[in-house]
Amino acid sequence: MIRYAMKWDPEQFAERLLAWFERHGRHRMPWQKDATPYRVWVSEVMLQQTQVVTVIPYFERFMACFPTVQELAEAPLDEVLHLWTGLGYYARARHLHACAHAVVKSYGGQFPDDIDALVALPGIGRSTAGAILALARGQRHPILDGNAKRVLARVFGITGDPSTAAVLHTLWSQAEVCTPHRQVAAYTQAIMDLGATVCTRTRPACTVCPMSTACVAVRDGRQAELPGLKRRRARQEREAILLIAETGESTSRAVLLERRPSPGIWGGLWSPPQFDSEWAALEWCRHELGALDLTQHLPPIDHAFTHFDLRLKPLRVRCKSSRGVREADDRLWYALQAPPRVGLPQPIIQLFDRMLASDGA
Repeated sequence: MIRYAMKWDPEQFAERLLAWFERHGRHRMPWQKDATPYRVWVSEVMLQQTQVVTVIPYFERFMACFPTVQELAEAPLDEVLHLWTGLGYYARARHLHACAHAVVKSYGGQFPDDIDALVALPGIGRSTAGAILALARGQRHPILDGNAKRVLARVFGITGDPSTAAVLHTLWSQAEVCTPHRQVAAYTQAIMDLGATVCTRTRPACTVCPMSTACVAVRDGRQAELPGLKRRRARQEREAILLIAETGESTSRAVLLERRPSPGIWGGLWSPPQFDSEWAALEWCRHELGALDLTQHLPPIDHAFTHFDLRLKPLRVRCKSSRGVREADDRLWYALQAPPRVGLPQPIIQLFDRMLASDGA
């Protein structure tokens, strides 16, 4: 049976959290070894809206290819996107590449120790900057990622839509007073760990939570209400024809790809051209590629984005020659059996795998 205290004060909150972290926190994650600003930064970006178990193999492959920020800055964007394939939210990878360029150009490859300078870099917000400086430099800065928001909102009973300015201000104020002046790195990791493993979005493990004896959400039975829900936008549905234009023999087939515009969905990645209608797709293909040998409708691809659902209808055609379209910065012939190292959306990779399997390639 839980006995409730009135409320944690910030100092008690930090002490209890640190004691819990010492016994139950995660201490062996790969980015905790040699916690440089670069390694912490990459891990924090990867962990945005992505679970630790998914991130670990991506992080290890990324560090093997780009052990320093200089090597990341010098790498082609296609190589970065290729390694990111499957993690989703590809704008993160583009911002990561742009930020590496900025760090090398403006700071000689060393991340600045000033939080305002960090926030000014591409793709780094206040919480990520605070985490970099706290985890890698031991500087006292609050963080407010999704896990920290959830813990603070529940423990201290902070109500309202957490995406609104007023509620965000309250959460940041609470984060500021709770962040201790000692063991800052441990505290920062601890509040993220508590939200990720105990104070989870659904089915929080309140009976083993170190904060349960003075948690407003537990006391009032409001775990499902806190933090408050964001205002939901009505989900839209979109459709497009995905033109799978093939050329070559069975062992050397290639599919025409275009680089997706940035910004936009799958920005910077390579994908077959999309059209509003089958007629438009075939007209373009005849004009650009010449005569067609085969037209085949493949099963549709359904993919959910943050605010809308996309249905792609693949239309497979065989072109007699690829001379009509030359490779350029925004177009290439993608060899299915010997694919180049470029970034593709995960649904497109899965489509190509199904095509190869069904053709017995």
